Amino acid sequence: MSDIIQLLPDNVANQIAAGEVVQRPASAIKELIENAIDAGADKIKLIVKDAGKSLIQVIDNGCGMSVTDARLCFERHATSKIRKAEDLFAIRTMGFRGEAMASIAAIAQVELKTRRVEDELGTVVEIEGSKVVNQYPEAVAAGTNILVKNLFYNIPARRNFLKSNSVEMRHIIDEFQRIALSNPQIFLSLHSDGNEIYHLPAETLKQRIVHIFGNNYNQRLVPVEEDTSIIKVDGFVGKPEFAKKTRGEQFFFVNKRFVRDPYLHHAVMNAYEDIMQAETFPFYVLFIDIDPARIDINVHPTKTEIKYEDDKAIYAIIRSAVKRSLGRYNIMPSLDFEQETSFSNLITKKSLDEIIAPTVTFNPDFNPFDTDKSKSSYSRSDNYAEGLAKKTGGIPSNWDSLYEIVEKEESVQLPLHRDSELETDRPQAMQVEDKTSAKLFFQLHNKYIVSQIHSGFILIDQQAAHERILFEQFLTQLDQHKGLSQQSLFPQTIDLNPADNELMKDLLDDINGLGFQIREFGKNSYIIDGIPADLGTGFDEIKMIEKILEDYKNNQSEYKLAKRENLAKSLARNAAIKPGTQLDNTAMAELVDKLFACQSPNISIYGNPVIVTFTLQELAEKFGKN
Repeated sequence: MSDIIQLLPDNVANQIAAGEVVQRPASAIKELIENAIDAGADKIKLIVKDAGKSLIQVIDNGCGMSVTDARLCFERHATSKIRKAEDLFAIRTMGFRGEAMASIAAIAQVELKTRRVEDELGTVVEIEGSKVVNQYPEAVAAGTNILVKNLFYNIPARRNFLKSNSVEMRHIIDEFQRIALSNPQIFLSLHSDGNEIYHLPAETLKQRIVHIFGNNYNQRLVPVEEDTSIIKVDGFVGKPEFAKKTRGEQFFFVNKRFVRDPYLHHAVMNAYEDIMQAETFPFYVLFIDIDPARIDINVHPTKTEIKYEDDKAIYAIIRSAVKRSLGRYNIMPSLDFEQETSFSNLITKKSLDEIIAPTVTFNPDFNPFDTDKSKSSYSRSDNYAEGLAKKTGGIPSNWDSLYEIVEKEESVQLPLHRDSELETDRPQAMQVEDKTSAKLFFQLHNKYIVSQIHSGFILIDQQAAHERILFEQFLTQLDQHKGLSQQSLFPQTIDLNPADNELMKDLLDDINGLGFQIREFGKNSYIIDGIPADLGTGFDEIKMIEKILEDYKNNQSEYKLAKRENLAKSLARNAAIKPGTQLDNTAMAELVDKLFACQSPNISIYGNPVIVTFTLQELAEKFGKN
């Protein structure tokens, strides 16, 4: 029997390595820009076409390469960063494996132009699928200019797995943002299909954050700085009141290398404990400087995971540093989500001056054993009214309105209903129509709707009910693309960051299909001319769009929904009535009627109950009656 184990050809081995290093255009961009940073460049220009599928071009003014280095850099495990195994524990550069250029050259058509400052002529190398097609001298600018064309051209299966241009462009922007944040001292620009997306001059970290995420972040940032014998931590965290429901604006850098670390993320979240609303995520950009001998970065092909020598100590330091910064800038004492707003005025000096000490009044003629009704009828309300009269000079004419709420609550009568609780043509839908066809409902704490049925009563979550109604309505409109629009009296202009702008481009047709009238207006800007007629009035159009995009991203990461279902759910969530909204009987009746007309009236858009039934038997058991 002949031998069956053979060495793989270099081109096959490089394609296998490319599967680990280059998953999409953004992966190749990360490796190329990191190489430019390692080359000492202070100006880097990134150009992409078709979200990197047709062209990725990185131009830098770094040290450049010699003729030999230009050819050798495409060989596997060829690197200038390490010479011996011990060097792995003293790495300060971005790349070091020597696999990136070989992997990229194995799956694309690559053209490299490079020249060192001291050389008169540069070198051009052309490679296709790991094979050198041409190499020749040419007069080129100092530094390196590398073009990667037709990514995965020789692996159609991998190319077919790439997402749409808008999705791939968002991944490119994510990678670009991470590199830009970790290197604020470097000029960086990003051009996509002829449009400049980012133009970031060399600046401070805070200025870089503001340029990337928007001017409104200038007032949201709290500086963090801590220097210990183990690590040095510095950067910025966001104020708790600006925390978002979506992830994506959390950045950890270890020795300027972006890493994903749930353990350290938990340390930051722990520092925000009790001062941030539940299920929200704060913004942070934190840099950890640590001795390379204390970490191992060679644990993942993309180098986004790190092992620490003393992770528990690092956890405690980060938690303490963030907590101290939030306290130092008076963030923690200023937030109390449980505080009643009516007490906020008590902290001013003016309000303290107006406080009147309470007085005690009594009726000297009162006799509890006297049966005279005229004396015994001197009630607590009379006493209170008399106290008001002494202060105001007379008894107010509307003093008895203080007790109207009690009378109204006592006068509410739940309606009688027909014996049938379920309609034959609407399974699981409760019938809440009484004998006179006059529907009466009771609103509990402006959150729930109560109605009597034959076997007890039902409790309806008004927000969840409205979300279900709007969700099914918006799905129908998206299918038919016939959403009714209401023209805005004053059109609003909304400016988005580049990542949200790419998402907006992908969703714009469907958003307009819901009844919005939104059009592009220059770089990253849109004009809102109208909103869906079903939303009514009183909405802030700009905040509405921002919340829709935020919820869309959150739904995409949490539930992996289809685009239209995700969009309908995001708009329904933000357009629905909120807890605390007071409804009259007509509005409640209309809401219940529309809910029972839905395909799934009992289940909210997030899988929770909308209707809860309480039977007479359950009530009897509560009162100890069998």
